Amino acid sequence: MILTFLLGCPVNQQITKNKEIQMTASPKAAGPYYYFIESQIQRRRGKADKSIQFINQAIERDPDSSFLKKELAKLYVQVKNTPRALSVAEALLEKNPDDVETLILFGRLKQSVKDLDAAGKAYRKVISLDPEQENIYILLGRIYMDKKDYDRAFTVYEGLVKHFPESYVGFFFLGKIYAERGNFNEAEKAFKKTLALQPDLEEPRSELIRIYRDRGQNEKVLETYADILGENPDDIGARLEYGYIQHEFGDKDAAEVLLKPLGTESGGNPKIIQKLIQLYLNPKKYKEILVVLSYILPGAPESSDLNYLTGVAYSGLNEDEKAMNHFQKVLKGSRFYQNSVVHIAFLYQERDNTEEAIRFLTAARKNLPKSPDILLYLGSFYEEIGEFEKAIDALQDGVKLDGKHVRLLFRLGVVYDKAGNKDNSIETMKKVIRLDPKNANALNYLGYTYADLGKNLDEAERLVREALTYKPDDGYITDSLGWVYFKKEEYDKALELLKKAASLVADDPIILEHLGDAYLKNNNEAKALEYYKRSLQHRKKDKEDIRKKIRDLSKKES
Repeated sequence: MILTFLLGCPVNQQITKNKEIQMTASPKAAGPYYYFIESQIQRRRGKADKSIQFINQAIERDPDSSFLKKELAKLYVQVKNTPRALSVAEALLEKNPDDVETLILFGRLKQSVKDLDAAGKAYRKVISLDPEQENIYILLGRIYMDKKDYDRAFTVYEGLVKHFPESYVGFFFLGKIYAERGNFNEAEKAFKKTLALQPDLEEPRSELIRIYRDRGQNEKVLETYADILGENPDDIGARLEYGYIQHEFGDKDAAEVLLKPLGTESGGNPKIIQKLIQLYLNPKKYKEILVVLSYILPGAPESSDLNYLTGVAYSGLNEDEKAMNHFQKVLKGSRFYQNSVVHIAFLYQERDNTEEAIRFLTAARKNLPKSPDILLYLGSFYEEIGEFEKAIDALQDGVKLDGKHVRLLFRLGVVYDKAGNKDNSIETMKKVIRLDPKNANALNYLGYTYADLGKNLDEAERLVREALTYKPDDGYITDSLGWVYFKKEEYDKALELLKKAASLVADDPIILEHLGDAYLKNNNEAKALEYYKRSLQHRKKDKEDIRKKIRDLSKKES
């Protein structure tokens, strides 16, 4: 809503009524009106940059026109150049601080860059100047609600319903604030008023039910659900929740009457599966969905969809055997078949049986011959057990199916590296970056590879720094930048960055070894030895090199 409101400012004003634009009768005179019209033409053609050029030329010919400058600011919003739009809006407000239209634009821009204090200040001024700005109450109230400043939010929503008595949004949020304050009687009134204005809304009903449940008013809970289904018998969400509540209140027969038919209906009504996912799986309410499915599944015990949801719920509760049992009932051809295959493979892996996961995926691949994702997982499992050539074969087969599959290509680049083929690794990572220029992992991997090889160090630094712009607090990327400086022999810079990396990822053996190396180059042998020992503690393999460093330093100290 906010974004639509921000971008939805009308462009085609009634130009003939605007006194600020000097009407030029002929294009030859090239007055502001001519350039404004050209700007509008270019905008309608989708050429925003040219539109901006023309509107700027109009402003050059009429520098005092606030109308033209507002149009320029809106164009900057359209091309997502928020700093320029803000600059124009700020200049307009310096000349006319009480211009409501500009204040609204300024507030929205500030809100888009998360400067909520400035946005709130602008919105408050708008309301004081023009109390009939309904959407501004909503935007301002939302800011206060997000900040949990309920007192100010309450004042805003009170003003909203005072000026707009039909505002269901205002009454809904007043109800939320009353409930937050523990004033449930007033909250109930506000939510009922919301429903009187907008009967189809689910949220106020849910809030009412929550209030009734918190107060132990079970009869009102049941009445509310009965009212919902009385008005709309096809409301799947209410039916699911009503059935769950009946079970919770001990009336299992009523729960079965409500829920069991949904099993047979689910084959022809995709909304049932969608609602189960929305209400229970996405918020990870695994125990609740298993209760609901215990009534629904007997109505369609062979349903691939219902068995898949049941498997996911059991998996979420770490009941792996039950999860496996249900995933295995998902049939080839089901929309959830591939997901089930992947779940089963990972369940094998979690049992430390990666070889069985590989055998299972290899067999399942026959049923999914066009799935690059199955080959991605298969390659990853081969990589895990050190079968790099087989991993490369699987990943290359996946790339043949989808040459632009970024995750496949990235994994292939990693496995090339592990197999000792640095050149292919580098070329593959370059391809990932061409396909996805903001892929922080690929940028970092390529930069670190260059650093580790001691070549292209300026390019390595550029790549890693770019990766950090997308993941600024990533310990591994910070380590890469420290290692670049280490290779550049800028050991003081390397030390500071590697200390930061170790604080972000405290138990990574490579980062700890790098930090030990940096301390050693900065002539702090005691610290170097400390971090080498910590690195050894966290290593599961490749221990000999770090042991040699420890021995060499220990001899020097003794």
